[in-house]
Amino acid sequence: MPRFRSPLFSPKPRPKIRRDTVPLRLADGERHAVSRVRDPRARRIRLTVSDGRVRLTLPGWASDRDGELFLARNREWIGEQLAEQAAACDPRGPLRWGREDVIRLRGRELPVEWRDGLFARADLQAGTVVITAPRRAENPGVGAALGALFEAEARREVARLMPRYLNGLPRAPLSIRIRPLASLWGSLGVRDTLSMDLSLILGPPAAFEYVLVHELCHLIHGDHSRRFWNAVEKRFPNWRRQRDFLNEDGLAMKAELKRALGSR
Repeated sequence: MPRFRSPLFSPKPRPKIRRDTVPLRLADGERHAVSRVRDPRARRIRLTVSDGRVRLTLPGWASDRDGELFLARNREWIGEQLAEQAAACDPRGPLRWGREDVIRLRGRELPVEWRDGLFARADLQAGTVVITAPRRAENPGVGAALGALFEAEARREVARLMPRYLNGLPRAPLSIRIRPLASLWGSLGVRDTLSMDLSLILGPPAAFEYVLVHELCHLIHGDHSRRFWNAVEKRFPNWRRQRDFLNEDGLAMKAELKRALGSR
């Protein structure tokens, strides 16, 4: 005979978990798909980045808007995590003395030549990156030497381009800083200090030029209004193509820089 089960003791149905995907524009402009999981059992909003995938978990009390704001507040951190994971997944691994390798510079892959020396130094000679360093596996100074080479090349590029664009600006930037930026490509500070990401020198010269023009145009318009983009268009009509390039390949450039500087 079938047993009668009282509804008072029926097991509770499992909370329904809903999943979908939402787009996220990172601080550097790159678009990334975020896996959004709405889990009634979750107690708080949680964000994880693993294997190049971003996951946002929302508890039952959180609205879609709460999730969007949480993503916006953490998008720089997300960019950092994605770049670090991309660098860690590079099949070439870190730079090692004597091992055949290439380094990207101005959109070209240049061969690396190793030379034995007392102190770490990196030079560009006839289309080859020559790294002089002590003959040992771990070379903390190599990353710093490559960073100095990249910065010198980037400053040379800025010096070449600036005279072309200074005319028509209300003023020149007070100073220019070139350094690794976690997720941005550039910025203009309140005191007219212009910053550019060091990894830009690894990419095509046109992408470098676009970011420089973009930040210089913020001396005219401090926002991203239509007037701002008109100013960019007037000075650099090819800006859309370069922005698309950075959106698509920017993470790989930042990972390449991190790999090179990781030898420090």
